[in-house]
Amino acid sequence: MTDIPPCPKCSSPYAYEDGTLLICPECAHEWAPGTDAAESDDVIKDSNGNVLQDGDTVTVIKDLKVKGSSSVVKVGTKVKNIRLVGGDHDIDCKIDGIGAMKLKSEFVKKI
Repeated sequence: MTDIPPCPKCSSPYAYEDGTLLICPECAHEWAPGTDAAESDDVIKDSNGNVLQDGDTVTVIKDLKVKGSSSVVKVGTKVKNIRLVGGDHDIDCKIDGIGAMKLKSEFVKKI
């Protein structure tokens, strides 16, 4: 019998093997054997799965309401020179006509 390590996110001992991945049934985390969980969590990806880096240019893929304002960031708005930060809204940027704001990476795509 193979020794399967516990889940790196929730430490559940019930992880199982599915092809080349290990899967935790309690938190639904998937990882490849031998990878460091902290290393894989640091990667921020756009809506298409492309890895984002500081200084990239991205395009907004959905109309986004600006909280506390009647302004809207329209689909197709180009955002240059992004900065990646931690947290729920993981992109820090400046948008022409609106100013500094934070975006979620799931609402942008890399150009």
